Amino acid sequence: MEYLLFPGRHHVLTRFQAEFLQATAQGATIVWAVTSSNHHTTKRNPVPFDRREAAIERFSVATGIRSLVVGVTDTHATDDFADVTIKAVEAGTDDQVQLDPGNTVVACSTPEVAKLYERLGYPVIGVEPPGEPRPWDVLLLIAAGNDTWRELAHPATADVFDRYRLDAQIQRCVNDPVVGDDGGLTTTRDYKTYADAFETAADRKWQQIKDFLRPGRILDIGCATGATLQLVDADPRFHESDLIGVEVARHLYAECVHKKEQGLFQNPNVYFYQRNMLGSAVFPARSIDTTLTLALTHEIWSYADGSRPATVQRFADGLFAHTAPGGVWVNSDVCGPAEPDRPVVLELDDSDGANPADVTDLEALADPAAYVGALSTRARFFQFAHDFRRNASVPFEYSERGGKPVLRLADAMDFLTRKDYVDNWLSETHEQFCGLDFTGWCEIAKQAGFTIDPASKPWRNDWVITNRIAPVASLTSPDGTPVDWPDTHQLLIARR
Repeated sequence: MEYLLFPGRHHVLTRFQAEFLQATAQGATIVWAVTSSNHHTTKRNPVPFDRREAAIERFSVATGIRSLVVGVTDTHATDDFADVTIKAVEAGTDDQVQLDPGNTVVACSTPEVAKLYERLGYPVIGVEPPGEPRPWDVLLLIAAGNDTWRELAHPATADVFDRYRLDAQIQRCVNDPVVGDDGGLTTTRDYKTYADAFETAADRKWQQIKDFLRPGRILDIGCATGATLQLVDADPRFHESDLIGVEVARHLYAECVHKKEQGLFQNPNVYFYQRNMLGSAVFPARSIDTTLTLALTHEIWSYADGSRPATVQRFADGLFAHTAPGGVWVNSDVCGPAEPDRPVVLELDDSDGANPADVTDLEALADPAAYVGALSTRARFFQFAHDFRRNASVPFEYSERGGKPVLRLADAMDFLTRKDYVDNWLSETHEQFCGLDFTGWCEIAKQAGFTIDPASKPWRNDWVITNRIAPVASLTSPDGTPVDWPDTHQLLIARR
């Protein structure tokens, strides 16, 4: 045996692994194929590859074994996983290491994965600690704040974790109530569509907010692809400012980092963090001059754990705490109508698509977007009601009068402002646009300690009304009186 291939995520190295590898290697080189090497700060992969690699190298020195560490990009479940890993090792060593069944033994304890290597002819040995927690179990002890993990982990892991405070990062990632296993808000979100939308809307939003920014440390929470920070970067007023982007979704964060690597920012002081701002404080008290939240606060409301009002208040309190005296919070987002509980009758076009007899379980379809896109506006309403209730956990109550839904104005606008989001229908029905009206958002900011600037206002997106909503829908009071289209958005300028 020339090589012992050891595939795995290798977030935690254990004392058992040290004993096993020392006894088994017998002069062979251990090839650590570190899978999901391009993932970090997610539930499934909370530790970055460079920290994992550092721990492996310290582990190798401490145990006296010879190691090669190769990162393997995350892949979807595939029967070609073993072959992908072998080729990744070749590429990661410039083809200097050629693994084959004649010179390599695979160390793997996952039966499904072991079979994939056996199918290629590789001998496989198990790495299962008898009666002891496995490495992932040790990581879960860290997430739970249980210090017994130190008795199981190898000192190399403990050393790297202590120096870089990775135990706190693991706890934050694994216990995060909002972010999914792979660093997204929902598993159904098409991030390419979102990225394109953010890029398209950046110029319009910048024109709305640019006069309210204060130079200094400028923070964009939910920065998406970093498009707004690019516009800040191009403004001479902010050449000496620090530009900081925080994005929770791994896919969007990666695009921000890619832009920076491409040299798309002139300012050298541009920094990106992948972080959920609902967790512990990220920035020191009174350290931020401008905080931007663009199309974000409705997500804070929608993905709240427990009480939604309490969660958005905690978020605003955190913003106030990190805002410097004289600093500003600029919030541009959707909001609910000023009379959310007003009863309205919603008349919807049923000639612009299909009208099935009942709603459908979209998760069971290969192409939910195609199905929803083929529905009439009226049929989409009933599908939306079904999906919105279960995904967003909202009542969304309505009755029918002559086939027309009768419901709250806020609920009607939640449907009308989202009915065309077919590409991300399942993701969008997790979110509530009209949970709070403009007055409600102002009260949240004032309760945190902010003063509301007179430039703050609710406003209506007339393009959406004229081009998307009015051609296929109308609102009336129960007595038949037409109801004006309400405000759909807010611009909140909150100062400390």
